Amino acid sequence: MSRLLFSHSYIYRYDAKQWENAMPYPPYGTIYAAAFMRENGYEVSLFDTCLVQSHRAVIPILEAEKPDYFILYDDGFNYLTKMCLTAMREAAFDMCAWAKERGCAVIVSSSDSTDHYDKYLEKGADYVLLGEAELSLKELIDTLECGGELSSVAGLTFRQNGSTIKTRKRTVIRELDMLPQPAWDLVNIAAYKDIWKKNHGYFGINIATTRGCPYKCNWCAKPIYGNRYNTRSPARVVAEIKMLVEDMGAEYFWICDDIFGLKPGWVQAFRDELKKQNLIIKYKIQSRVDLLLEADNIDALAASGLHEVWVGAESGSQKILDAMDKGTRVEEIYTATQLLRTRKLRVAFFLQFGYLGEEMEDIKKTLRMLLELMPDDIGVSVSYPLPGTGFYNKVKNDLQDKANWKDSDDLDMMFQGTYGRSFYKRLHRYIHKMYRGKQAKTRLTELLRKPWQLHPKDLYKTLSLAYYIPGAWIDKKQLERLAIRRIEG
Repeated sequence: MSRLLFSHSYIYRYDAKQWENAMPYPPYGTIYAAAFMRENGYEVSLFDTCLVQSHRAVIPILEAEKPDYFILYDDGFNYLTKMCLTAMREAAFDMCAWAKERGCAVIVSSSDSTDHYDKYLEKGADYVLLGEAELSLKELIDTLECGGELSSVAGLTFRQNGSTIKTRKRTVIRELDMLPQPAWDLVNIAAYKDIWKKNHGYFGINIATTRGCPYKCNWCAKPIYGNRYNTRSPARVVAEIKMLVEDMGAEYFWICDDIFGLKPGWVQAFRDELKKQNLIIKYKIQSRVDLLLEADNIDALAASGLHEVWVGAESGSQKILDAMDKGTRVEEIYTATQLLRTRKLRVAFFLQFGYLGEEMEDIKKTLRMLLELMPDDIGVSVSYPLPGTGFYNKVKNDLQDKANWKDSDDLDMMFQGTYGRSFYKRLHRYIHKMYRGKQAKTRLTELLRKPWQLHPKDLYKTLSLAYYIPGAWIDKKQLERLAIRRIEG
């Protein structure tokens, strides 16, 4: 059987913010595909780029292993790959070219290549797989091995006689249990564990229980798994968790589904399966406030070991939520946050600024909601137009030289919003200072009431008030000037 070398193009060191966070996760989607191909008789290996110093490290691997196929298969479960960061795209182009120079057939599967397959074909890829790709990958290599007709392979694009051929769309896999468990044995788990332990004192790892998201927020791209929502069985998920705990030493799980626990009864069955296997775990998820309010979801989540939930709050303005086709109400953000708190669960907000039509009053509503609810953590961004979305179609004429961020901390406004780039850069800093400042003020008040609870970390937090309060005031004045300049301009 032919030899397959799998790799991917996300490199933590090329994304300074994520490298500093020191929470690296292995390429889950990549090892899923590798496991599937191995189960079907192919010899597979992995060049994991996540922790490398440079993607050039692939060159000696290519020369030593001499694979028949180099498969650049990005992790579709990692939201960072959906952003199609240019630092990673350039690395992908290089790796494709180096593999091609060394006689490999080059196959690519990623969000970026699905949206921009012509660019990848120009840079050395022989074949680009579109959308969910395990079945397409197997069918493609089987066809190449027997000299069959490539046009019969669904979910594929390639060049033939100077023309780009794009085959029919591949339907997504509905029964996810048909796939083998991901090939965790290919990952250097010790390297990941070392980073986690040194920086956080525990080892966190990623798994997925579903594919796809049926909601239609008009800024959210789903080039790999689409709008269909398919689940693994609770038994299969718990079996993987048990292996990761017992064999890999996992202590904390990031369940990286777009939406966790949407299928009615799934969370309850997951809770029961964990209990049946005598597993006690801690994990975090992404969810929606309206979903959390259904039935006994929050109680079941708490009983199964949920520690933290990130919700797409996005905005405190109903006008903006409606413009996004979010399908949630501001009141639901308040209610879900309060209910999570009653169960002693951490809640974190994704917030998004700069969406079309957002005015100063909408920004103030979001800040008011943030400071009233004070979630345990926040992720602040500006609206980011991704190909294939309704939002992208509205602003694509504004996208000129720059259509992607270089890394996840770029935060550049790439379209014409209500205010300019400088305003939103400053707003990002202001929001964080207001939020962190209130956290520090709250902790100071608590310590004045109970000084015997003082911890060295608390002292640092309270002293940080001297930075946050004047810093926020300066940022606010700068924002006012930038807003006036925009109006007058």
